Amino acid sequence: MDPNETPQCRRNLEALQAKAAEKRREKEAAPVPVIHIGSATCGIAAGALDTRQAFQEALAERGIEARIHTVGCVGHCYAEPVVIIDHPDSGFPPIFYHEVTPGKARMLVKLFLEQGDPRFEHIYGATIENDMIPWVQEFPRFSMEHRLVMDRCGRIDPEDIFEYLDDGGYAALAAALETEPSDIVAEIGAAGLRGRGGAGFPTAKKWSFAAATDGEKFVICNADEGDPGAYMDRTILESNPHQVLEGLAICAYAVGASRAMVYVRAEYPLAVRIVTRAIEQARSEGILGESVLGSGFRLDMEVFQGSGAFVCGEETALIRSMEGFRGMPVHRPPYPVEAGLFGRPTVINNVKTLASVPPILENGAEAYRSVGTADSPGTAIFSVVGDVVHPGLVEIPMGTTLRTLIYDVCGGIAKKKSFRAVQIGGPSGGCLPESFLDTPIDFDSLIEAGAMMGSGGMVVMSEDSCVVNVCRYFLEFTQKESCGRCTFCRIGTRHMLEILNRLTCGEAVEEDLERLENLAHDIREGSLCGLGKTAPNPVLTSLRYFREEYEAHVREGRCPGMMCRPLIAYYIELDKCARGCDACVGCCPTDAVFTTSTRKKGIDLELCVKCGECMVACPPEYDAVRKISPAHLAPVVERSPKRDKEAKDKA
Repeated sequence: MDPNETPQCRRNLEALQAKAAEKRREKEAAPVPVIHIGSATCGIAAGALDTRQAFQEALAERGIEARIHTVGCVGHCYAEPVVIIDHPDSGFPPIFYHEVTPGKARMLVKLFLEQGDPRFEHIYGATIENDMIPWVQEFPRFSMEHRLVMDRCGRIDPEDIFEYLDDGGYAALAAALETEPSDIVAEIGAAGLRGRGGAGFPTAKKWSFAAATDGEKFVICNADEGDPGAYMDRTILESNPHQVLEGLAICAYAVGASRAMVYVRAEYPLAVRIVTRAIEQARSEGILGESVLGSGFRLDMEVFQGSGAFVCGEETALIRSMEGFRGMPVHRPPYPVEAGLFGRPTVINNVKTLASVPPILENGAEAYRSVGTADSPGTAIFSVVGDVVHPGLVEIPMGTTLRTLIYDVCGGIAKKKSFRAVQIGGPSGGCLPESFLDTPIDFDSLIEAGAMMGSGGMVVMSEDSCVVNVCRYFLEFTQKESCGRCTFCRIGTRHMLEILNRLTCGEAVEEDLERLENLAHDIREGSLCGLGKTAPNPVLTSLRYFREEYEAHVREGRCPGMMCRPLIAYYIELDKCARGCDACVGCCPTDAVFTTSTRKKGIDLELCVKCGECMVACPPEYDAVRKISPAHLAPVVERSPKRDKEAKDKA
């Protein structure tokens, strides 16, 4: 071939990019306002579909021409529904609006699109000094992130392959097809990419093992995300599916596989629909199929819907479920790269791992290694939930400290409360105290601290949280999700859960703490798969760092976080209670709140079910409802008003 001649797959990609550019020019031919609406699951749950409809109706009523552009999640999940309006005639750059209700949508059409008033009071990040922060990518939060995987999330329509192509998509695949497979594996190895599914196993090593085998091979994208509070993989699939498919196709070419599958749990219907459509589009444009981009490399790709078992995140259980059996882990070796799906060599990588592949090949291994740490290069994606001001999805360089992530990126602890703990790594991770806030976030540092990276779930707890109760919640989840195959996991976790239930009910004895710790160690050592081996992690780390909270539950019958219902009581401070305010009376489901002869309120502790609705209903200016430990209950009861029939009749 003439060295000056462009390779076939590169020419085919350039033709697709030209087609994409033409489609973009057609959309931009008329300089009309563009309304970008985040419509991933988080946006839809907050009302994005109603907001979209309100925009459509208001535009039609006022005869305003504008284009509504559906995008994925930009990561600011706390601000949903998110709308970015790019009005070319306004003189303003694209403007970010948060919590856009249907009413606010109609207002923006009338006052901004029709009358030119952008309504600065509704702009996220707007201040009197600078009027606005012009574009979401320039927000202070984004300056602390480093987006490689999430770069296109919230910018492109996930259901339009041409927007991905127009933004440089599939260039890495085209370049890979002109490269020797072994060179691709070497480049991934030079970048130091480690599996983002939780284990942190070197990706290139897994690929090289599979590449050395013969015969038919499979590659699988593991999108069976099931951690409570974790939604990283789902959001990426809903916001930028083609980058995942591109990484999966590169993986298939590098190891010599001709079949690829995306394993998505069926509880993600939007992700299933978007990924299925993305595969169909890629196939129709020659990016998948008999000859990928005209290279002669054949790749068939399909979606497999999992039944929603958390244990199927473990690769051997995932394979069993794809073969039509119950999803249960099996002994290794042999490992899947030797004998996986239907006995053939199989490579399984997580969504975030595969989505990291195209940026590595586009920018080079050295550029990827320039981000993160020496042993954990690149970025980490976390879904941060719990008691933070700005929960959502973030992508930060490896090595960023927990303090920076929680306080700088996510705005600190909500309601100006103090920090108590952070559960990192999902139900299989560890519970770390404030003294670990300066721990860098990377695979090895977190393991040394007793936690783990996991798949990227992070729960932040304030002073109002009970570490013991949170550990009980996570253990209850893993106990229910146990496949039951091995005795340690099936029975051991149940005994641990029974002890934790006694602790949170004030019924535990001193010996239970030692019994709980011994059980945790035995289960970790004796379980077959990762679910059982890591299930005790929250308990072990909390016993290590928060033992005094366990002891308070046992010795004093007290919950320091005032979270365990059997160990708390509600009462009303008479000095703060306002005469004539009946807010707490109307919300009580058991008629436990009564009115005294002085029109102040009291709580009948025998009827109170401790739902806390009275505390929520009490106006902030009074703040009269309090929680107290039973240990301090007696003196309060003596001072509290009694339910007096005469006083009740007068009320």
